[in-house]
Amino acid sequence: MSRGPRFAVVRTPAASFRFRPRALVVAALCLAVALGTGVLLIGSGDFPMSPGDVVRTLAGQGSPADSLIVNEIRLPRVAAGLAVGAALGLAGAIFQSLVRNPLGSPDILGFSQGAATGVLAVIVLTGAGSAAVAAGAAGGGLLTGLAVYLVAGRHGAHGQRLILVGIGVAAILTGVNGYLITQAEITDAARAVLWLTGSLDGRDWSDAAPVIAALAVLGPLVVAGCGRALRMLEMGDDAAHGLGVPIERVRVLLLAAAVLLTALAAAAAGPVSFVALTAPQLARRLTRTAGPNLLPAACMGAALMAAADWAAQRGFPGHQLPVGVVTGLLGGGYLVWLLVTERKTGRM
Repeated sequence: MSRGPRFAVVRTPAASFRFRPRALVVAALCLAVALGTGVLLIGSGDFPMSPGDVVRTLAGQGSPADSLIVNEIRLPRVAAGLAVGAALGLAGAIFQSLVRNPLGSPDILGFSQGAATGVLAVIVLTGAGSAAVAAGAAGGGLLTGLAVYLVAGRHGAHGQRLILVGIGVAAILTGVNGYLITQAEITDAARAVLWLTGSLDGRDWSDAAPVIAALAVLGPLVVAGCGRALRMLEMGDDAAHGLGVPIERVRVLLLAAAVLLTALAAAAAGPVSFVALTAPQLARRLTRTAGPNLLPAACMGAALMAAADWAAQRGFPGHQLPVGVVTGLLGGGYLVWLLVTERKTGRM
């Protein structure tokens, strides 16, 4: 006789919280891998530093030169990468849970392309800085999400219809993005092409701040506030309604949160592909439990992004690749494997 996942309950005077110990362990391990890889990334480069020196400098005990290199030059890039990975992992888990399909990812549903359209419009038309780029990404992503939701219809905001509508919108926006690049000045076009590849080069705190702020606000709201409702929605609308879940309100809130996380992640690093697709699936396999696995997926996304950035910098001697190239190579192989697996199990 099979047994379901074990839950632990923590009770406080104000509320009680139920969690799966294995999911917390997986999330902690992924977070440790992400932070450890981040320390290695900070210590690598033309001025190498040992992990101990990096940690001491982060704690404020390094020399002025070490502090400049770590805190002003390398830490913003690593922080941006970790935040982007966590945002994409969390957004991917939300999308896959809502559409009840492992292919439910912002890469496939068109939301990354919508954020890219907003950013390209800002770069091409105004040439503005990080704040305007973040606003353009958020606006483009949210407008794309609204368009997909309206075309799919209230009763199509989950399942195959949403995926098919998203694929169509993504194809349209890909053409729009190509046109915007052709209309740009040569320097703006080069900047846009590098950004479209997905890159962390030259990132500073102004690039990292919007996605970090979004994670700080939306992360607890989604994980703690909507996690239970999302698990109920996975059982079907009728079951969720019977359990007292305000279906439409929760679904719209979660879609808006996931789209905003995707858009701000794209603003910080470009439309990095496949992290949102793979992180939730890998987290689910490690936790061995059904459900959205929101916190493990976010930590897994951060670990994948940090590992991809390390591979992009160190995996090809003499060459530094954009991080989006590495995630595309690995994620594309994973997508092929996933499609073959889904076909063998009769789900496609």
